[in-house]
Amino acid sequence: MIAEPNNSVADAAPGNWVDSLAPQFTRPYLRLGRFDRPIGAWLLLWPAWWSLALAASEAPVGWKWAVTGLGANGEGLPDPILMVMFLIGAFAMRAMGCTFNDIIDRDIDAQVARTVSRPLPSGQVTVAGAFAFLIVLSGIGLAILLIMNRLTILMGVASLVLVAFYPFAKRITNWPQLFLGLAFSWGALMGWTAFTGSISAAPLVLYAGSILWVIGYDTIYAHQDVKDDARIGTKSTALLLGAASKPWLAGFYALGLGGIAWAAWLADVWVPAFSAVMIAGAAQLAWQVVDLDLSDPANCLAKFRSNHVFGMIVLVAIVVGQVMGPRTVPIPGLDI
Repeated sequence: MIAEPNNSVADAAPGNWVDSLAPQFTRPYLRLGRFDRPIGAWLLLWPAWWSLALAASEAPVGWKWAVTGLGANGEGLPDPILMVMFLIGAFAMRAMGCTFNDIIDRDIDAQVARTVSRPLPSGQVTVAGAFAFLIVLSGIGLAILLIMNRLTILMGVASLVLVAFYPFAKRITNWPQLFLGLAFSWGALMGWTAFTGSISAAPLVLYAGSILWVIGYDTIYAHQDVKDDARIGTKSTALLLGAASKPWLAGFYALGLGGIAWAAWLADVWVPAFSAVMIAGAAQLAWQVVDLDLSDPANCLAKFRSNHVFGMIVLVAIVVGQVMGPRTVPIPGLDI
């Protein structure tokens, strides 16, 4: 098999901005970092933004955003500066993880129809070039991380262990999706620590719920490659669960949804408002499972990508629950 004539990657959307607008010499590296397929960066980002939104309830009385002057304790809104920092960090770190993953998996990717057109197996980028790109991305991620507090820096360094191990998981376990969940959900912890400088039950429960969500959507994603994976001997939950994947997916999503809701409750998000919005989130996950066709790679990819919508719904639900919730207003001169 050979790469497509225009060197675009097989599972990238036709006419994406990298293939149509980016300077020619940058395109192989942007493809290597998945900038032509940003869905993975968004899925990495959502747990961090959820966590920042939950942490808004922990703002001290009188605390105000440095730029807008709005009081987070009164408004219940996540810190916009931290949101931007995590946005940049998520895109850089996802690109870094994908580059490292592709370096390790280049021989496997050359044997899989969906991945043979990626920059390394197709020859668009050399291994040396990929390592150089990895160093640049690591520098960007480190620059963002070093702006944050000490605990968050330590958490960011610790996440590299999960990132480094993930490419090898498919070689030794039927549950590589679990290890992706551990890595991709790490932002659920870091968002909280970046704002509060500490850790508590709410982000830990959010982390657990996010892991289950990731296992669900990445199992759907892995169903695109079950034939090639079975042929070359790589492992996945899609291969493990096979035709029984749908009920398992329903279980992963239900438990993940429960974990997210529990975390919101622990963070004192107002339950009625949060729940009203999360009905749409539950419906979105249910639609994925019901309408999923495990034998159709295009259907699997579309359902996987639709988790971007779920991520947005959860963020809106948390923010609405924070903003609309009843708040205790301190009475001047009364120390309780």
